[in-house]
This record gives sequence, structure tokens and C-alpha cells, in this order.
Amino acid sequence: MSITAGSRPDGTRPPAAVEEPRAAAAAATVKESAPLRAGRAGRAGGAGRAGRAGKVPLRVRWRRDRALILMTSPVITLLLLFNYVPLLGNVVAFQDYDPYASSNGITAVFHSPWVGFEQFSRMVEDPLFWSATQNTVVLFVLQLVLFFPVPIALALVINSVIRPRVRAVAQAIMYLPHFFSWVLVVTVFQQILGGAGVIAQTLEEHGWSGFDLMTDADLFKYLVTAQAVWKDAGWGIIVFLAALSAVSTDLYEAAAMDGAGRWRRMWHVTLPALRPVIALLLVLRVGDALSVGFEQFLLQRYAVGAGASEVLDTYVWNMGIQNGDFSYAAAVGLAKGLIGVCLVLGANKFAHLLGEQGVYKK
Repeated sequence: MSITAGSRPDGTRPPAAVEEPRAAAAAATVKESAPLRAGRAGRAGGAGRAGRAGKVPLRVRWRRDRALILMTSPVITLLLLFNYVPLLGNVVAFQDYDPYASSNGITAVFHSPWVGFEQFSRMVEDPLFWSATQNTVVLFVLQLVLFFPVPIALALVINSVIRPRVRAVAQAIMYLPHFFSWVLVVTVFQQILGGAGVIAQTLEEHGWSGFDLMTDADLFKYLVTAQAVWKDAGWGIIVFLAALSAVSTDLYEAAAMDGAGRWRRMWHVTLPALRPVIALLLVLRVGDALSVGFEQFLLQRYAVGAGASEVLDTYVWNMGIQNGDFSYAAAVGLAKGLIGVCLVLGANKFAHLLGEQGVYKK
């Protein structure tokens, strides 16, 4: 036996007096739920429209972030004037630029003849360019191997010091040379390792002579690497100490409870915590592979000769400023910049393969 909707179990229908209130209640429920459904649909439609719009309107964002935009506008202006506007001058790399072709150097760009890629062909055929490139690459690899691990090691040593006062004094002493100019750094090394320096005079008093590392072309690459370590290692120490301060002490305590010694804790807790910072600084360091220094090498150029101290930065300066060959110097500088960008992108891609963020996310 089937039971129809609204009927009793015995098959009989309820009286009309009972069925009418039920119908009225159902109709009222439908009327009340219709606005709710409409409201939910409206909110969903609004959210969908907002999602399709994607962002907050510009007028709202300007009103919200007006103070921050005004504070950063001087920095953005300086960045545009000194970093991006000069990029327009790279057009002379495709010209035979003559600064005397017009009344000033800017309008002379429009009066100089176009030569296309002639300057780049000349660059490829120039043996002095390849000699400077070789010195640059050798110095970069040497500084990457000898200079890059030094701040990490010193940061680990300072972080292991228990007394905060001793740690602060050691950090300040190591960071102080970062504020010295290269003139002062070269002078300090000259007074210590030069022919009239402290070490040479001490050896002469004991019967030794001929000690002068500042004029030894064969050891020059190690000398400039030592200068870079002494000057800039303190800055790297601060960066790595800041990363170490974010490591939870619970990790060290848990590793110690599991029986890990000091070296095990450093290998399994400290170094993994430094890994993102190491990857970021390594990418930035690779980006500066062709910019190993300018003032440092220019100051010591005449002491060891151009064969040992000529790098791409000094080569561009010599060709452009000293010799007045602006188009060729611009071509070398443009090629150097493009190679640097490619190195940054490649190093950042390698950091992504290692699971790190690098300079920017995927």
C-alpha cells in the first residue's frame, strides 16, 4: 500500500482545518527564504564581480597609501634619474659618437653616425678585452671561494659566544672596516705589506730583504681578495647573524636531547636556517661577477701593471675616459650589463631548483 503526500499512515487524509495551517506555514517559509536566497546570490555575484575586478580601485588605494607613496617618491625620483635615465645613453654603443659634433654632448648623439654592431665586433676582436675578461673571471671565482664562506664562518663563531658584551664588541670591530674607503684600505695594506711596511722593516732588521707584496703581480689576485675580506666581511656577518637570531632555541634543545653534539647541531639546525640567506646572497654575488671592483684596482694599477690589475670596469674607464673612445666603452659596458642580467636569472633559476626563493619567487 502506498502512502501519498499529506496522508496519514492509515491512508486517510487529514481534515482541511489541519491541512490549511500547514500550507500557510510552508508558503510563509518560502516567502522568508526567497529574500535570503536573493541576498546570498547578490553577495556571491558581488564577490564574483570583485574577484573579476581583481584589485581595489586606484582612487581607494591612493587614499589608503597616500602617505607611503609620498615618502617613497624622493627615492623613486633619484632611482629614475641616476639608474634608469642614463640607460638611454647606451645608444652611443651603436654609433661612432663624437661629443664635438654639436654644441653639447647630449645633442651630439643626434648628429653622430650610426655604425650598428661595429663596436661589438671590435670588442670581440680586441685581445685586451679578453685579457680584462679573464682577469675578471679569475678574481670572481677566487673571491667566491675564499671570500663568500668567511662571513658565514665568522657569524657562526660570534653566535657561539655566550656573553653578549663580548659578542657586541667583536661584531663592532669586524664591521668597522666596512666604513673605510678603498684609499684607506690600500694605505693600510701598504703600511703593513709594502716595501716600506712593518713586515718588510722587521725582516730587514733580521737580515732579510726584498719583501714587497704590494708590487708582486703574481700574488695580486690574492692580495685584492684579502683586502675585500678585511673590508666587507663585517657586513656579511650582520646579515647572517640576523638570520641566526630567527632560529628557535627549541630546535637546538630538541637536537641536544636527541644526542646531537655541537657540530651536529650546526650541520642540521644552523646551516639549514642560513640556507635561504646564503642562496639570496649567492645570487646577488653572481650578478656582480663582472663587477669585481673599480677603485680598488685603479688605485693599485701602476704598482703591479695593467696585465694583472686590468678588469672590465677599469678597461671601460681607460677606453672611455682616458682614450675618449666613448662608443666602444659603451659597447663593452652594455655587454657586461647584459651578461650580468643573464647570470642573475640563471643563478635565481638554480636557487629555485634547490627549493629556495632567491631574488624573486617563481
